Amino acid sequence: MSLLQFNTSSWKMFSSTILQSVLLVAILFVASTSPATVPGTTKAGKPVDRTGKQYNRYYLHQCHKDDPQVNECLIESANTLLKNFQRGIPELGVTNVEPIVIDEIHLALGSGPNGYRATFKEVTAYGVSNMTVIGARSDLSSNQFQFTFHVPKISIRAHYRSSGVLIMVPATGGGEYWGEYDDCKAKVYLKASEYSRSDGRRYLRTEDLKMDFTVKNLKMGIEKVHNGNQILEAALNLFINSNSQELLKEMKPDIKKKLLVQMKTFLDDHLFAQIPYDEWVV
Repeated sequence: MSLLQFNTSSWKMFSSTILQSVLLVAILFVASTSPATVPGTTKAGKPVDRTGKQYNRYYLHQCHKDDPQVNECLIESANTLLKNFQRGIPELGVTNVEPIVIDEIHLALGSGPNGYRATFKEVTAYGVSNMTVIGARSDLSSNQFQFTFHVPKISIRAHYRSSGVLIMVPATGGGEYWGEYDDCKAKVYLKASEYSRSDGRRYLRTEDLKMDFTVKNLKMGIEKVHNGNQILEAALNLFINSNSQELLKEMKPDIKKKLLVQMKTFLDDHLFAQIPYDEWVV
């Protein structure tokens, strides 16, 4: 078994939970950014932008494979990248890093015609860019990495529509959803492969990507319920606040699925494809 073989049973111990990318971190920013420049390299291996002007990879901290403290170096490297993401990295097309937006998340409770169904649209998250990397494991011989991230606080806002029955109350309608997620942690596992390009240098591409997350303290609720049904709003908020972790647990698979798609796109198209591997690790 490899050092970083994904441990499903241990991740199931996370009873309920969010998150936020990218790694990782950086991964979560793909929802709100697009590349403005296409960096490359000179024949001497110096990074250049689209105009051919050389520049330094100020947002990278290079690590060495033979460093006995390589995992500590990877933590420093990831946090250097994150700090620069907060300020923006024009060379990678990263300017506005907040908010993070997920187009749609689904929630289903119960089965049958009266089962409760809710759709959250334009899920907007603030505070994700304040994340830091607090742990790393690696097997550089097989290009496997696992990063642990911490985000102090994430504020979520979304529009929602629902149907069905919840706690014996007809809950068809819609309104605004809010959530305050405190002390969030995420683990991201990455396995990459190397390949050569016409410039003679080696690059990475994602082979496997997994993640899980937890939220220690969570508050959420709804407001501005359509038709001004105060009884429905009060009943739903009572249920939501009494079962917030379980509700997040039900939403978690859809959240993870959408974040992983964004992460892989960001890593392969905007980081790995633009930065040779030997500028990350030598």
